[in-house]
Amino acid sequence: MGRFATTAALYEDLRPPYPPEFFRSVAQKLALTERSALIDLGTGPGLLALGFAPYVGRIVGVDPEPDMVEAARRAAARAGRNLRLIESKAEMLPAGIGTFDLVTIGRALHWMDRASILAVFERLVAQDGAIAICVSFSAPDGRNPWLDDYNAVRRNWSQAGFWADAGRGERIHRDLPDFFQGSAFHVADVIRVETRHEISVTDLARRVLTFSSSSPEVLGDNVEAMLRDVEERLAPFSRNGVITETLLTVAEIVRR
Repeated sequence: MGRFATTAALYEDLRPPYPPEFFRSVAQKLALTERSALIDLGTGPGLLALGFAPYVGRIVGVDPEPDMVEAARRAAARAGRNLRLIESKAEMLPAGIGTFDLVTIGRALHWMDRASILAVFERLVAQDGAIAICVSFSAPDGRNPWLDDYNAVRRNWSQAGFWADAGRGERIHRDLPDFFQGSAFHVADVIRVETRHEISVTDLARRVLTFSSSSPEVLGDNVEAMLRDVEERLAPFSRNGVITETLLTVAEIVRR
């Protein structure tokens, strides 16, 4: 069983969403058309692949976790989109898969082997194509006054490794110039979109379950206790059980 096997059913609904404004902004910036082809590495339930689907002609999603691939298949069916899905690690994609105008990656780059994935990018990215490293997260600059308490209680219930992995993922996003140093690629642009949405305290607490180190499998019999603890910490910041979340959604655009 993969590290995200027990989070697949929760991931799509509870992770910080990629808003429509984000997909529109990136598509316009990159001049995507129905002739464009996109491959999403570490696709999970297909959030990026299906979000960009209205702006491209061909979409492929890749994920090593069977439950995530099945979640993406169901999501594509609900959306009426033709999404080709491949169950594989990105580093192990076959050589004959072709080239793409856009390669997208969400919070997955930090799980990939650097040398191997750079070689894959050489094969996948069309000559004038791009890579978009994407992330959506709660704004950490005080606009979400509940966030410090939320992160503190998450830390209490998560395996110690979560925070090392989370920090590593953030560093990968911050230090992309270092990641691509010595390769044929460089960071060419950054697209940022800020949005706000309402989320229930219950769903914000359940978001903790979508992380590999605080998944239902890891927490076991402690799931309900964790949910109660998180909800109690969030309650003072809510109104009628609802919290306003300010989201920052970012795409770092990498080109040859």
